[in-house]
Amino acid sequence: MCAHGYSGNARDFDELARGLAREARVICPDVAGRGESEWLRSPLEYHFAQFLADINALVARLGVESVDWIGTSMGGLLGLLLAASPGNPIRRLVMNDVGAFLPMDSLRHIGKNLRSPRRFASLEEVEAHMRQTHREWGELTAAQWRHLAIHGARREDDGYRLHYDPQIARLVQPFPFAPGLFFWNAWYKARCPVLLIRGEHSQVFPRSVADTMLEMKPDAKLVEIAGCGHAPALMSPSQIGIVRRFLRGPAEASARMGRECPRPSLPFPSSRPAF
Repeated sequence: MCAHGYSGNARDFDELARGLAREARVICPDVAGRGESEWLRSPLEYHFAQFLADINALVARLGVESVDWIGTSMGGLLGLLLAASPGNPIRRLVMNDVGAFLPMDSLRHIGKNLRSPRRFASLEEVEAHMRQTHREWGELTAAQWRHLAIHGARREDDGYRLHYDPQIARLVQPFPFAPGLFFWNAWYKARCPVLLIRGEHSQVFPRSVADTMLEMKPDAKLVEIAGCGHAPALMSPSQIGIVRRFLRGPAEASARMGRECPRPSLPFPSSRPAF
């Protein structure tokens, strides 16, 4: 199961899915308000509880006992929350450039990249916009940029618009005087093997957060992708290989990750997530 970022869509994973589909069935859903999914009536309906309910319904419909979860940014947090719930189906979890604590600057960073024109006259304009807002994804080929533009936009009579509900941009606003969003309790409860992928220059997933997560779960793995910020595209053969090798990992890793983990003294306040 591949879950995209806040303003992404299922087609962001086309290359990763092709790389994994030789060995597994790959499902890439559009979260509500993105891609081919319906837009919800009110912006207040776009919240994690709704997304998780949709995901649980999808997994039930698939009729599978377990899934390997690969999530970028918001998709990684959804996987973490699902992995922390009782009786969950997550066998292995890949969190791409997101951690158990999101500094408030992270939301500002994400919100800034959501600003866009109401209309684009051509796909070339869409692609130019995405090359700017997705510049931290790393080195992409011309064909990959075109792919993102085609599937990240929807055709309208007078041009193109981005392929997500504009109401979601209003939700990624900094909360006054709040230090950030906390998911430490979910990280503590998750018992499956976890691969953390971090862009070398990521502001959304600071290295200090990654180090604290590893202190809590020494059996988790961390891979840093050079030359990337938020978030590595998972489109290159080397990045796809990192994910594939983790998913092929030995079964005994699950047993180690299932042990009780100590609660260290966190460098960030501990709280329930506010998202």
